Amino acid sequence: MDLTGKVAIITGSGRGLGFAYASALAKAGAAVVVNDVDAGAAERAVEEITAAGGRAVAEVAPVGTGETAQALVDRAVDAFGRLDVMVTNAGILRDRVLWKMSDEDFDDVIRVHLRGTFTCVRAAAVRMREQGEGGRIITACSPAGQRGNFGQTNYAAAKAGIAAMTRTWALELARANITVNSVVPIAATEMTRTIPAFAPHVEALENNGEPLPDWLRKAEGFGTPEDVAGLVVFLASDAAAAVNGQCVGVGGDKLALWSHPQEIATAYADGGWNADAIAAAWPVSVGREPQSYGIPAPQAPGA
Repeated sequence: MDLTGKVAIITGSGRGLGFAYASALAKAGAAVVVNDVDAGAAERAVEEITAAGGRAVAEVAPVGTGETAQALVDRAVDAFGRLDVMVTNAGILRDRVLWKMSDEDFDDVIRVHLRGTFTCVRAAAVRMREQGEGGRIITACSPAGQRGNFGQTNYAAAKAGIAAMTRTWALELARANITVNSVVPIAATEMTRTIPAFAPHVEALENNGEPLPDWLRKAEGFGTPEDVAGLVVFLASDAAAAVNGQCVGVGGDKLALWSHPQEIATAYADGGWNADAIAAAWPVSVGREPQSYGIPAPQAPGA
């Protein structure tokens, strides 16, 4: 993929997935704006990218506000003259079961993930529409937003909201030749190392350089941040001009397309439904094959 002449903003790109995205985009020829709340991490990311021959600048700020979003766009335009790609990767976790989750736990995650995505995409869309040359917007979803996950009311809600916004923006921005898609990554990061089944493998990878086992890479689609970056580069490229409104999963050796919510079973009653009629019809019609919920626990072969 050749992204020469393109300019990309990647939020939360001082480390982890965001850094992998920024590095891959820069390697493909794009100039990148690295964003992080950690100034040291942002500067180190810029140094690594430029040392490898890429072009990068840093903008240190927490996402969530319209002011930060505009500052990111302004930084891209001031440094490189334009904006072509917005990748909204920044995120935090405040995992608690429902009855222990505080207002602050909920609000913090919603502010960074949901509001941060909204404000950054809004600012990017305004600039891209003004330029009149199209663009690429790449958001970040999660299996938790598709299926729910124990202890992640806030995170699952935010990610489900991002999927819905992605589909809405794909409709609204299509006439401006701006595509909007979401990446659903599963990778070894600070966020996934808290999952018991993944933790020892993430630690072995980070501390000893041990490759992830084959069953994790294939059956679970769990890999490194670098395994995800190729999808971001593809979605940012001209090769993905016809891809719009999609949630695409990637991790390890696995690439997947997530379905959009849709009616899967219907029943009709003349004059409408009352409670008794629903109770009678449920087990033999729409409720005959209820949908599963929650992310299945990873399990090694033979476990």
